[in-house]
Amino acid sequence: MSQQLDETARTSTGGARADCAYHREDVERYYRANLEIENNRQHIESAREQIAELEHTGSVELFKKQVGLLQKRLANDPQFFQQMFITEGTSAIAWEFQQDELGEAFTHALWGLLLKNDDMSTLLLRFLWGIPLKFKRKFIRAIDRHLSTRYPMFKGLSDGWPGKNNIPPYIRPPHERADDFDLVNQGYLGYMGLGYSFREVELLVWLEVLRDKQCDDRPCELGLPKMDGGENEGGCPVKIHIPEMIHLMGEGRFRQAFELIREANPLPNVTGRVCPQEIQCQGVCTHNERPIEIGQLEWYLPQSEKVLNANANFEIGDFANPWSKADKPPIAVVGSGPAGLINAYLLSKEGYPVTVFEAFHELGGVLRYGIPEFRLPNDLIDDVVQKVRQMGGKFVTNFIVGKTATLEALKRAGFWKVFIGTGAGLPRFMNIPGEHMNGILSANEFLTRVNLMNAHKADYETPLPETRGKQIIVIGGGNTAMDAARTARRLGGKVTIVYRRTREEMPARVEELHHALEEDIALHVLRSPREFLGSDKTHFVTHAVLEVMELGEPDASGRRRPLATGQTEEIRADLVIMALGNASNPIVKDAEPGLKTSKWGTIEIRSGSQETSIADVYTGGDANRGGSTAIKAAGDGQAAAREIAGATPYSAGEIKSLVASAERYTGEGQAAKKILEKLELAEGIVEFVVYAPLIAKSARAGQFVRVLGWDKGELIPLTLADWDVHRGTIDLVIQSLGSSSMMINRMEVDDIIHGIAGPLGLPSQLHRYENGETVVFTAGGVGLPPVYPIMREHLRMGNHVTLISGFRTRDLMFWAGPDERIGLLQAEYPELLDVIYTTNDGSFGINGFVTGPLEVMLENMKAGRGRPVGEVVTIGPPMMMRAVSDLTKPYGVKTVASLNSIMVDATGMCGACMVPVTLDGKMVRKHACIDGPELDAHIIDWDKFLPRFLQFRKQEDENKSRHGFG
Repeated sequence: MSQQLDETARTSTGGARADCAYHREDVERYYRANLEIENNRQHIESAREQIAELEHTGSVELFKKQVGLLQKRLANDPQFFQQMFITEGTSAIAWEFQQDELGEAFTHALWGLLLKNDDMSTLLLRFLWGIPLKFKRKFIRAIDRHLSTRYPMFKGLSDGWPGKNNIPPYIRPPHERADDFDLVNQGYLGYMGLGYSFREVELLVWLEVLRDKQCDDRPCELGLPKMDGGENEGGCPVKIHIPEMIHLMGEGRFRQAFELIREANPLPNVTGRVCPQEIQCQGVCTHNERPIEIGQLEWYLPQSEKVLNANANFEIGDFANPWSKADKPPIAVVGSGPAGLINAYLLSKEGYPVTVFEAFHELGGVLRYGIPEFRLPNDLIDDVVQKVRQMGGKFVTNFIVGKTATLEALKRAGFWKVFIGTGAGLPRFMNIPGEHMNGILSANEFLTRVNLMNAHKADYETPLPETRGKQIIVIGGGNTAMDAARTARRLGGKVTIVYRRTREEMPARVEELHHALEEDIALHVLRSPREFLGSDKTHFVTHAVLEVMELGEPDASGRRRPLATGQTEEIRADLVIMALGNASNPIVKDAEPGLKTSKWGTIEIRSGSQETSIADVYTGGDANRGGSTAIKAAGDGQAAAREIAGATPYSAGEIKSLVASAERYTGEGQAAKKILEKLELAEGIVEFVVYAPLIAKSARAGQFVRVLGWDKGELIPLTLADWDVHRGTIDLVIQSLGSSSMMINRMEVDDIIHGIAGPLGLPSQLHRYENGETVVFTAGGVGLPPVYPIMREHLRMGNHVTLISGFRTRDLMFWAGPDERIGLLQAEYPELLDVIYTTNDGSFGINGFVTGPLEVMLENMKAGRGRPVGEVVTIGPPMMMRAVSDLTKPYGVKTVASLNSIMVDATGMCGACMVPVTLDGKMVRKHACIDGPELDAHIIDWDKFLPRFLQFRKQEDENKSRHGFG
């Protein structure tokens, strides 16, 4: 270094001639003498004599002159002096790296410089990033040897580095995490919780990046080509430029790496956590034993920026709101899961006005209801939503495409193109004996109750099966099974995962399975449920009979096929969670005859495109793929956005008109569900008129809505009593039975109902009776309001109707006066409507139940007297509906029961509204919200169905007590 400094000095004087070169020895003696003065006062006089002797030698005078010139150069050109020392320092470091090993003092000094986080440290990062691998290994050996006391994660790091060893992200210990919902894999930033500084954590991340081989063929981004020419194996579905990202991080340019990834993917801190990297980018990493933690790097970047600046993820610079600018036609995005969110973000960024329509009251789709917070915190989903909003995107919740509006209705509302990202849909069950019992539910339902509805929290209304101390078995081996099992463990359950293959064949992420086993969750492999056993008294499951399996030849998935051995075993089960995947939800498909779907019900797309069989309608994610991954869904949403953002066929004026129309429609969807009228019909029975214009436009007789009274309430189904398209209102009649209905009935005019979704279910199947038959309605109590619109439609068709309306007592009757609904309908259709009232106590009308007058009618029909009964529609208490069904069956009269069963999402996704029916001698499942609410009463297995209404009785009583209802 001193030789280089000499050379620099000579160069600064314009070049040194050989005859004026100074003697190094003289200079060194000069400085030693000066040191003598400073450090040893006893020899001051001797030192002064030496200085005086040397002061005027040619060598010292020349050196002083050169130093003066350097000082002058520094004043005029400081960059030169800085570069000189950088060059000197780098050369010195390079010299150290030429030694056999890096010394302790040097290692500490070098690490100290790296921690400074200044220009010099950035230069050193680039230096270390650029040196050959053998020197990087020397550096890793040095920090392993000399810094592992301060950084325990460095201990042993050099063994097999870079291919076989690395510094992993921080994972909370099992004993700390197994009882709470805090994040498990806290990434590299988790080390800050152990007391390390942000810069230290940044260097840990940089050490992970330092392992990169800087491959030319970019397998982590592009994947590996398959021999059959199909979709590449591995790679990044959202096409993040992973090599460039790693290179920028390797050079210490973390901010630039963040900006690069943000351009490709607006939700890296989401996909980086839930993407199965082991089969995507990391699955094809050339470090095949210990791939680079690409997923961790991906979500570290936005989260680290957030640590430095809470608004870092939302800095977009100059931006014109697409709705205000109105120079591109509007786009409708159906579903706010990963496919919908990335599609909405990219299109908004391109200047398109975008509205996202979401079926739930909260945004995020499967990211929110399906993934627990210990894997994906909700605030990260909120960040993505905020990004979309910041780009001008609008959101409409409680909107079910196919029910609230069809695709064609969205186009008529002004939306040019539509992207469908509705997810997979209906949960699968096995249809084995005993599966109908209480205590057996889908993983979708279980996770939705916890993740979306916060059922595990004391101040929320949604009930949750008892878990603490219970024996819980989870059937399945995928990621959903892991999420359900780990959630049940956190709720105090003793959990066992039952899987029909072996651990090696499980499709779950390796990390998730590993974490589950660490959390004391048992794994019972080569077992498959054959039957569930339960208590005849409580109707709850108590045991599972498991078939012992063995593995045969590989099936279509490439995994060995499970085969039954004929042996069985019985295990205890207080709660069974079925995590067997999902079938496609038919709501959109059934509402769109022109939408081409596969034999599995998934939406088909054109070759090389994300466009469906309907022009200008696109899809992606699980709606098209079936059960897949969040990152592939995001990739589909990204690809569809590129297709959608094409040339528009409209003039500027036409575009402005479309934007104005779509904005009005969006506003209607976003309108608060305000109570406009409240009528006390009878004790504990209230009629509400609520503003809900889009539901009113689409409502049909027989349908219902899903109501969330307040933010901590429970989702409850309520059949539509009436609606007014012109006023934009719907009518709901609510009886105070459970805590949720009691709380809603306390609301007053101008109060806002938190969420109403619908109309849901299938409309009543109406047809004209030509031979004088009567359609009989048996309405028990508040069964009358849902009967009313169906009955009215029959009368409008010209059918004769007989209403048998039953109440417990006269005091609970409503709508019976001449100026009330039934009286007005009688006045309008005097020849077509007969009304019979019954009361249990005989206080009004016929003494007894609705079955009394119905039986008289059936007997008269049998005897050839009176009107023949065309069909019977029964709506009311479940026991009443069963009694009607049992009565009519011997007479062979078609009987329909309208079932508002136990529901959560009410769109088929949870499977909670299961109705066991018998077809061809076999019990199968129907879903009241998809196949109903009206079902053939004669095929319903009432013995199995009725106990389901009581499965949450204990939890409901606790809620009532909490609210002071007694």
